[in-house]
Formats: sequence, C-alpha cells, structure tokens
Amino acid sequence: QVQLVESGGGLVQPGGSLRLSCAASGSIFSIKTMGWYRQAPGKQRELVALIINGGSTNYADSVKGRFTISRDNAKSTLQMNSLKPEDTAVYYCYLDNFYRTFWGQGTQVTVSS
Repeated sequence: QVQLVESGGGLVQPGGSLRLSCAASGSIFSIKTMGWYRQAPGKQRELVALIINGGSTNYADSVKGRFTISRDNAKSTLQMNSLKPEDTAVYYCYLDNFYRTFWGQGTQVTVSS
C-alpha cells in the first residue's frame, strides 16, 4: 500500500501564496506521475498540475504561470502564487506507480479577503 500525506493548505488573501506538500510512503515501487487535483464545491474534480517521471510537467490553463509543481523522490510540492478566489477548493495529491493510482486525504485552500 501507498500512503499520501498532504500539508500546507489554509486561508490566504487574494494575491497571496501557499505551498502544498505531499509525502508518499509505503510500497511505492516506481513513480510514473505525481500531481494535484482540486475540487471546488458543486464542481467536478479537475487536474491542477502533474509531474512525470523524468521531470516533464503539465498545468491546467487556469494556473499556468502562477503554480509550480516539483518533485523530490517521493515528495511533491505545489507552489501557488498570485492566488485568486476561484482557486478555492480542496486540493488532492495523487501518485501513479504504473499499477494503480493513490490519493491523499485532501487539504483545504481558501482564498478570500
């Protein structure tokens, strides 16, 4: 089994920054991709960013230029800058190890004045 533990969510004013971290442990074997999804109230879960083994990254159009994903071994970080109220959501970390996808428990990000 693989466990993912997220940290770093919270309340921030518009224009502010937050850093989310996701630490994976357990029988990981090999990592294909790690990334982040988010789900706002009443909306479907959407991909925010992912990083592929080898370092390539993909971002949702809505966060390009503001969010940066990185990975160090089994830890993923999402640096979020210039946050907007529409970024408010529960953010979920995931890990794909070629066999299945594992999810974190989610961390709340609220952008409000």
